[in-house]
Amino acid sequence: MSDRSSASEPNAPAREDRPLARLKRYAQVSGTLAGQAARFAGRRLLGRPIDSVAHAAELKAALGGLKGPLMKVAQMLATIPDALPADYARALAELQSNAPPMGRPFVRRRMEAELGPMWRRRFRAFELEPAAAASLGQVHRAVLQDGREVACKLQYPDIEAAVEADLAQLKLVFALYRRYDDAVDTRNIYAEIAARLREELDYELEARHMELFRRMLEGEQGVRVPAPVRELSTRRLLVMDWLEGRPLLAFKQAPSEVRNALALKLFRVWYVPFYGYGVVHGDPHPGNYTVGQDLELNLLDFGCVRKFKPEFVQAVIDLYWALVRGDRELAIASYRTWGFEDLREEVVDILNEWAAYLYGPLMDDRPRLVDETRSSHYGRQVAMRVHERLREVGGVVPPREFVYMDRAAIGLGAVFLQLAAEVNWHRLFLDLIRDFDVERLRSRQRRLFAEVGLEPPC
Repeated sequence: MSDRSSASEPNAPAREDRPLARLKRYAQVSGTLAGQAARFAGRRLLGRPIDSVAHAAELKAALGGLKGPLMKVAQMLATIPDALPADYARALAELQSNAPPMGRPFVRRRMEAELGPMWRRRFRAFELEPAAAASLGQVHRAVLQDGREVACKLQYPDIEAAVEADLAQLKLVFALYRRYDDAVDTRNIYAEIAARLREELDYELEARHMELFRRMLEGEQGVRVPAPVRELSTRRLLVMDWLEGRPLLAFKQAPSEVRNALALKLFRVWYVPFYGYGVVHGDPHPGNYTVGQDLELNLLDFGCVRKFKPEFVQAVIDLYWALVRGDRELAIASYRTWGFEDLREEVVDILNEWAAYLYGPLMDDRPRLVDETRSSHYGRQVAMRVHERLREVGGVVPPREFVYMDRAAIGLGAVFLQLAAEVNWHRLFLDLIRDFDVERLRSRQRRLFAEVGLEPPC
């Protein structure tokens, strides 16, 4: 990446993110979505079939004109079963978040705004070219005066306004979806996504999340969580340890013992916080992990974190035993604790089918693949069948707490599938839940959350 001036570089935020230019892009997208909604209404009125493949392609073209937060949301939606129809999900999954990097002049101005005019003196070295760029910000490599190598995550300009505008566009997408299919009510899905995305804008909150994960995982061998540099971090700048490593999926062709070891660490990195503290990392994307020289698993991003009440965690465990024992009443109680309300007999049957798929790898006391078909086709077939059955019974309203739990489970499974890991998931799971106790978890949450400056879940 070369050093261009902010006045001339084509990828500079000063040009790309001007409010008028952004408003024009959003207006174009809104117009496209409105036109699609009108065509939908007309076809339904006339009883004509809706070409969901063609419509999804139009949606992809409309959203493809935007960069940043909406792309992050769109790609995330593609991983949540039933959040969007299959054709929509496939189209959105192809979108790439190509937010242009901030130019050197802007980086200097932003660093001065966050740390003052003498910000350079805080570092022995600071690379003005970003080491990585994402949808909400970019990362710069630097060295502190004491020789400590750090990553400086710097937020893009005006990103809060962009997020709010993008969330408004997301509402239109969901409204369009409801005209197409009412099997899954998306209101709670939208509310949960909006809340988590707004939290990701607060880098001071992310620093507290980072410290939370450091403490929750301090006993895990071969796992590294960066330490935040609190005195240099602000709401829009997060400075943390630089962790060297290779991409997780670079090990897809590694020997089976290496892939299995990485999968085991990833399983524990996600589930130890959940069953031990009621916390999940809401974005188990393979890009959020790297692997060090000695196969240490590095955790890199803590913007999307979801906290749960102990009763929710207990219900996750109860549903497992309900499936194992065929205990229908315990399953219903679990769904009710999660927040499902319309628990008619046929709805419970459908929820149990989806739960049986998600819990399947935990049922077998043997090393196995997460999906023994060695592809994602079976999972898609189950999701499509569940979706169709939900439509037949009048739909369901997924509770907010369910959204990221379900998404993370599917995301983790996808990573395990790509690693072709064969692990005894059953024994790993039973080891984690053996001594579970609701009140012990509640006490642990209160103590640890207070230590890092977080509120326990209400």
